[in-house]
Amino acid sequence: MSDQTQFASPAYAAGTTTDARTAAQSAAIAARLERLPLTSYQRGLFAIIATAWFFDSLDLGALTFVLGSIRTEFQLTTAQAGLLSSMSFLGMFMGAASAGLLADKFGRTRVFQVSMIFWGVGSILCGLSPDATTLGLARVLLGFGMGMEFPVAQSMVSEIIPAKSRGRYIAFLEGFWPIGFVVSGLLCYVVLQNADWRWVFIIEGVPAIFVLVVRRLVPESPRWLASHGDHERAERVMHEIEVKVQQRLGGAALPQPALAVPAPTTRGGGIAALWSKPYARRTTMLWCLWFFALLGFYGLTTWLGALLQAKGFPVTKSVFYTITISLAGIPGFLCSAWLVESWGRRGTLITMLLGGAVACWFYGNAADQTMLIVYGLAMQFFLFGMWSALYAYTPELYPTRIRATGTGFASAIGRVGSLIGPYVIGIILPTMGSAGVFALGAGAFVVAAMAVLLLGEETRGRVLEDIAS
Repeated sequence: MSDQTQFASPAYAAGTTTDARTAAQSAAIAARLERLPLTSYQRGLFAIIATAWFFDSLDLGALTFVLGSIRTEFQLTTAQAGLLSSMSFLGMFMGAASAGLLADKFGRTRVFQVSMIFWGVGSILCGLSPDATTLGLARVLLGFGMGMEFPVAQSMVSEIIPAKSRGRYIAFLEGFWPIGFVVSGLLCYVVLQNADWRWVFIIEGVPAIFVLVVRRLVPESPRWLASHGDHERAERVMHEIEVKVQQRLGGAALPQPALAVPAPTTRGGGIAALWSKPYARRTTMLWCLWFFALLGFYGLTTWLGALLQAKGFPVTKSVFYTITISLAGIPGFLCSAWLVESWGRRGTLITMLLGGAVACWFYGNAADQTMLIVYGLAMQFFLFGMWSALYAYTPELYPTRIRATGTGFASAIGRVGSLIGPYVIGIILPTMGSAGVFALGAGAFVVAAMAVLLLGEETRGRVLEDIAS
């Protein structure tokens, strides 16, 4: 044996031992989490994360209802209004891309808390903006906070809920988006009758203090701690979770965990890992799915209120109609939450995307007010159902070490579509009209559905560690 080999061997052996211990603990933590019955403790953690998600949705949805008022006050062209709408998504792109990497490196809860501070401050600054340029910059800050939160929240829920219920709960998480959207519309409807649009953003920035609740009550993911070799803390947090679940069960004994089989040790993370086997195919599919789905959705949704105003509806009337059709998003996400577990993620996604494409086409060509409402209800049913399946599916396709990174970058690519959509629609609306706008949205949803059909795989009922391997 050479001297070089002799000197290298102890370090290599130490590294191998550490990796083996980390793999063994990761498998054991996963088995212990998976065997836990769902109790009010896990549902309480979910409710806290979902409430923060609701507040984000409240802020993001507000622009749909006040864009017409902002455009009038600042005398913006359709292209300028589209650019202003896109600023939130520029921030979301930066937030989603950075948050995934940060959450995989520093932990889920830290990044989750920081995200709420960013969007709270950004929302208040939107309300204080004296001109369109300042408002655009504030929207970037607001979007940055939202972009940070979404992939981290997905990862947190997917890592604490057992496989048999995971898809349903992440779908429920996304269901807080249509609820937040409707509540945002109701808030705008009330505020715009008594004050200007600025007060909408100021009011919606106040819930940022909810970060204090998250800081005290939401533990770090034991799956993440174990995957990073923080053995003592992973064991402590896991034990605390087990104790709290047992308390909710009245002290009854917990089921025995299944035999923990360590997965093959794999080092490395970051963006490069997303393109290694077997994740390259999944990454390609997710990036195409997120880009085209969000291009279509936000391109249309951001302009819904303004399009109605362009048809001659007054501000409060357009807000009312937008709220009305958005109500269909609630049964849409409930239906999707049921389908992702009873049928599967892949089939649900394809169905919702194609259903949304057909409804978009007919909405854009509606001949009267009644048909506008009918097709609008169908469109929102399928599109909010699409969101639930999309969020349930994405974090499942990556292992713990790169879950937030993979989810974050898929979301970031989607935000590129979100950024492009409203701006492109602002340009084509004067020449192609609303029919052309909704044809563009329908086409985007068809492309997204084809990506899932050709490249997607089913994950229903599978443990995260099994999907990862």
